[in-house]
Amino acid sequence: MEQKYYVYMAKCGDGTWYTGWTNDLVRRERMHNEGKGARYTRGRRPVKIEYAEEFNDKGAALKREYEIKQMTRKEKEGLVE
Repeated sequence: MEQKYYVYMAKCGDGTWYTGWTNDLVRRERMHNEGKGARYTRGRRPVKIEYAEEFNDKGAALKREYEIKQMTRKEKEGLVE
């Protein structure tokens, strides 16, 4: 089975967005909500993944993660809509 990679945007409890990558969206959301995810999300729970893109290779996912992180809040919210 081919490994899939995901770039995701999670809405934090304080209304901010967190962008990251993973190979397991369900596990990653659970980790964020258990306080074991990124430092940024630890104090901003609950965290809900609202948007994701799928990739076949890690490099492409990391490139897209960087692109999304450079976007304005308005541009990010446009992706989710």
